[in-house]
Amino acid sequence: MLQISEKEIKKRLLFDNPWWENEEQIDERFNKMPRRSYFELFFDLITDKSVNRALILMGPRRVGKTVMVYHAIQRLINEGLKPTQILYLSIETPVYTGLSLEQLVNFFQELHNHQRKDALVIFFDEIQYLKNWEIHLKSLVDSYPDYKFIATGSAAAALRLKSIESGAGRFSNFILPPLTFAEYLRFIEREDELILTFFQGQSNKEIDAIRNIYELNQEFINYLNYGGYPEAVFSKTIQLDSSQYIKSDIIDKVLLRDLPSLYGINDIQELNRLFTTLAYNTGNEVSLESLSKSAGVAKNTLKRYLEYLEAAFLIKCINRIDRNAKHFQRATSFKVYLTNPSMRAALFGFVTEEDEAMGALTETALFSQWFHSEKIEQIYYARWKTGEVDLVYLRPDTQKPEWCVEVKWSDRIVNNLNELSGLVQFIQENGLVQTSVTTKTITDLSSINGIMIRFQPIAEMIYLLGKNIINNKIKPS
Repeated sequence: MLQISEKEIKKRLLFDNPWWENEEQIDERFNKMPRRSYFELFFDLITDKSVNRALILMGPRRVGKTVMVYHAIQRLINEGLKPTQILYLSIETPVYTGLSLEQLVNFFQELHNHQRKDALVIFFDEIQYLKNWEIHLKSLVDSYPDYKFIATGSAAAALRLKSIESGAGRFSNFILPPLTFAEYLRFIEREDELILTFFQGQSNKEIDAIRNIYELNQEFINYLNYGGYPEAVFSKTIQLDSSQYIKSDIIDKVLLRDLPSLYGINDIQELNRLFTTLAYNTGNEVSLESLSKSAGVAKNTLKRYLEYLEAAFLIKCINRIDRNAKHFQRATSFKVYLTNPSMRAALFGFVTEEDEAMGALTETALFSQWFHSEKIEQIYYARWKTGEVDLVYLRPDTQKPEWCVEVKWSDRIVNNLNELSGLVQFIQENGLVQTSVTTKTITDLSSINGIMIRFQPIAEMIYLLGKNIINNKIKPS
């Protein structure tokens, strides 16, 4: 039987690393793409030499992980690292099949006569396709403390589990979520056109104001339909047929390939039915009983599938509290959100401004911005016999509500305050003095029984939330 030769492997390494010979530049198509807002945070971790750890870049498919790696490679070259000190390779490349990470590193060392003490930066893309990757990577980190190893992967379920189990003290995880609405506007170069930013007062506080809420809403609807994926933002072909791109290339690969291979799932159609049911009900309350009947999945199997889908960054389940912000000892109902609202449009068709699904999708979009914050683990929804509140944040130390939001895609609520009785009841029960209610276009202030109600267009709230979460990561307050 013919074996892949060492010459062919080294030839492929040269092909995958054109900067070794090509005027110290990455491919021009990557250079032209805008940087994710997370780039500086990611790059700082790459260049941090204070700890001997591999950096694991995780996230859903097609959110720009590989492109961010290429941007990092270009930045390293621009800042003086020799191009031959940087190795990039994709583990799923057929030529590398059956090779260990150390063998690949050895080929790199031989090509450029690298020594053990050299300052090298090595990127392993799609590392989950290597069996027992975490053992290989931990060994490299221990053996070559002067090398910096960065690995990426989309099958987050396996990456997260194995990096925690086997990489204690050797791996640092970095999660790249889908685009925020603020990033989307920057990518299409409409942020400055639609948002007026100015600085106010002696503190020079940054203030954002909406220039045109109607135009912003149009882009918000585009964001719901395809805007969570960088590639879709720049491709009219993908925008016109998102089901082909998002469903076939993103959702199906996770449901039909990644999760079944990682967890030995035999009934793939069962998993697919469950996800389809969840996607259709994004932003709504569901129960194990109703899901089991609707998707035709046994309850015990259902719980495992939900864990897998969450770990793969497709969904997020949040728990229910009562009107006193108390947890339920037996949680039979919960809410499920898609991590990216664009997945629903890919499965069930584009939404329009008047679409019945807009209410649930706007709530999903608001919640999806919280995927960019560790505070997501403290977000709940409240429901009791006579009322409900869409989103509630509980302080981690006291488990008391700090804020709550009622989400609407309508302006009629501003003149129908009686419809907010459940929200008012929750605020009174928990000692809050103000709250926010979203609208379609109206900005206003009102008061009910001494409680300040701030009405704000949902597109504006989502823009500001995504922008502020990332800004606080980059420039902690």
